[in-house]
Amino acid sequence: MTKCIFITGGVLSGIGKGLVTCSVGKMLQVRGFKVTAIKCDPYLNVDAGTMNPYIHGEVFVLDDGYEADMDLGAYERFLGVELSGLNNVTSGQLYQQVIRREREGGYLGRCVQIIPHITDEVKRRIRLVAEKSRADVVLVECGGTVGDIESLPFLEAFRQMRQEEKRGDTLLIHVTLVPVLDAVGEPKTKPTQHSVKELRAIGLQPDIIAARCEEGELPVSAKQKIALYCSVEERAVFTSVDVGTLYELPLVLEGQGMGDVVSEYLGLDKPKADWSHWKAMVARYKEPKDSVRIAMCGKYAELRDCYVSVNEALRHAAAASGCKINIEWIETEDFEKHPEEVKVLKDFDGVIVPGGFGKRGALGKIRTIEYCRVNDKPLLGICYGLQLSVVEISRDVIGLEDADSTECEPHTPNPVIDLLPEQRGVNEMGGTMRLGSHPVHVKPGTLAYSLYGSEMINERHRHRWEVNPEYWDRLEKAGIVFSAWSPDGRRKEMIEYPDNYFFLGTQFHPEFKSRPWAPSPPYYGLVKASYDKKRGLPKPEF
Repeated sequence: MTKCIFITGGVLSGIGKGLVTCSVGKMLQVRGFKVTAIKCDPYLNVDAGTMNPYIHGEVFVLDDGYEADMDLGAYERFLGVELSGLNNVTSGQLYQQVIRREREGGYLGRCVQIIPHITDEVKRRIRLVAEKSRADVVLVECGGTVGDIESLPFLEAFRQMRQEEKRGDTLLIHVTLVPVLDAVGEPKTKPTQHSVKELRAIGLQPDIIAARCEEGELPVSAKQKIALYCSVEERAVFTSVDVGTLYELPLVLEGQGMGDVVSEYLGLDKPKADWSHWKAMVARYKEPKDSVRIAMCGKYAELRDCYVSVNEALRHAAAASGCKINIEWIETEDFEKHPEEVKVLKDFDGVIVPGGFGKRGALGKIRTIEYCRVNDKPLLGICYGLQLSVVEISRDVIGLEDADSTECEPHTPNPVIDLLPEQRGVNEMGGTMRLGSHPVHVKPGTLAYSLYGSEMINERHRHRWEVNPEYWDRLEKAGIVFSAWSPDGRRKEMIEYPDNYFFLGTQFHPEFKSRPWAPSPPYYGLVKASYDKKRGLPKPEF
């Protein structure tokens, strides 16, 4: 029988509810249990694909092409699982499904309501994931904060499942904030008490409380107060603290006894937890003294959540390269207004131009790429970064001054980057790009092959535009090497510029499959090359 752990949040958003979810999942995994995770998102969007990264953060693409909330990326990175669109439940999906069923006469004339029809659909989706995954434990995280109107149907579904399942087959963990005010100097538990009171008002009583406190582990007195006023055992109050690396949090919570309490409350056997591999991995993140400085040149630089997977892939690569990484975000629009400012890149060891869409900031990215190519600065271009690398070389090496992407200039005389044929005539924005995992053929003897060590790989995509086949020959004559392509030969997937120390572009998004113990090959290539060049070493052979 699959067991469920519901994770809710209180006080405010952004307190690390997703990381607590990941940590609990990892505690169960190291005890030998199979886990999976679901994120319930209260917004009315069907998925995250059409949402501005400034508003919601990164869109994380799954193997099946679903455009998910970025928390699913954290689940995959921590737990080493491959999730599907079933693992992200949005209010938009629920209402869409229920209304479609009503239009088809599926409710036999009954009045369709939030309860029971929307809540029944929530429960159906959770149980479907449990059935398909055959997991021992399903972690179900509810987005938003207790008290939000839009979260109520999910919380009501949780309440119903707590009643419907056998006692001991469900568990509720509530994540809250315990602030420490400078004027007082002690942790204040009142926000947690009020948050639990709000939870109780809708019929939910937490079994475990994970309190976020930036000042370190809560003193016994604070735990006792939370336990007393929130009706939980004192041993079930844990502190989620700031850590040097995200992957250290499961070890911190395990050290407080959380893994044993979770296992006991769920009635699971308590085999000894084997943290040996995880501890060795975390040590690799903490040991290096030397560092590399990488410039992230994009147009969402003000909000780091826009590039969560890119940031983590770079950190994975740094740990594998034996160094730390300092990532600095640069807004490429600045290079459009002040072209001379691109020279700031001389102070960096390497540069990455991540994915993106639209004309804003594109010229700044092209100037970034030109600087790296001319000055032999290690460069990795992801998706749009590859496309704009093609534009830059077309302009400055081939001499096609008006070369462009039709995404930026629809009527350019030289569309070196053009819309995918199947994208012509597509009107709906959501879920219509080339999405998900696709096979990629890698050419032996190339930088790409040396990084991947295989002629056939699978990587996740998210794009509408591609390198125009009409310009392939001219680009190759200009020095570009197409080192990977789709199996049918219709699409170019990777480019290299062998004249440089390291110059690589990928049409796909390799960051989505990077793991802390298995870094993405292109990201590893960039970081290692940047580190080697900094130390004056010859061009690396991977």
